[in-house]
Amino acid sequence: MSDLLFTVKNQVARITLNRPERMNAFSEDMIHSWIKALEQVRDSQEIRVLVISGNGRAFCSGGDIKAMARGEGFLDHEGKNDYASTALDRKNSLWKNVQRIPLLLAEIDIPVIAMIQGAAFGAGFDMALACDIRIAARSAKIAESYVKAGIVPGDGAAWFLPRLIGTDKALDLLWNGTVLEAEEAQQLGLLTYVVDDNELEPFTEQYIEKLKEGPKETMRFMKRAVYQSRQLDLRTSLDMISSAMGIITELDDYQEGVQALVEKRKPKFN
Repeated sequence: MSDLLFTVKNQVARITLNRPERMNAFSEDMIHSWIKALEQVRDSQEIRVLVISGNGRAFCSGGDIKAMARGEGFLDHEGKNDYASTALDRKNSLWKNVQRIPLLLAEIDIPVIAMIQGAAFGAGFDMALACDIRIAARSAKIAESYVKAGIVPGDGAAWFLPRLIGTDKALDLLWNGTVLEAEEAQQLGLLTYVVDDNELEPFTEQYIEKLKEGPKETMRFMKRAVYQSRQLDLRTSLDMISSAMGIITELDDYQEGVQALVEKRKPKFN
């Protein structure tokens, strides 16, 4: 069976990490399948929400430490084991494999939800940080655990963490590899929602359905504006969003939304 499951049904795409016996640690098959699935989601006009989750008792434990200890890694274009080759090969392997995932997620304009149970450690939690919304079970635990393996955060933590919780807290988590309970992580601003374990799937499904009912193109523009505005000055951000407003007010969903407000009813967006 594949190390990653990908399905699309009722306009919802689901990526399920599927190495439960290894706490969904990365494998070559998983990463390559993940990249292909994200490319399909990015290019689809039908998919409205993407959900990323893990099979079994963990969300994702990140890199497969046991495989790394055996000197195993991904294969390069010549079929060589990158961990057993040069420093440049190892750098290029990160770029061509696991680092493609946060970059592809940044190209996806629909809502992306991480549904987290159990452990989300190291690069596994970084994949959740690259999502828009993080919904976690109360028993979940997270950690930026790179320091315990003597490695740097190669999959996005150095970029995501300071933007979410500030430089000092980001460095504190990275330097100490602290394991956080879900509620602690939420208080820091790393998780969006924390729910009882038995409510994780029902809550997430309800959240998805609500997003599906929204005006798709409007929501795409909102997401892009929020992320791009991180890099922009105020005037440029306002200029960008005014252009989006010009486009959105040409669409049927705008007319439906205004009419529904006037008639005091729930809108039915296309």
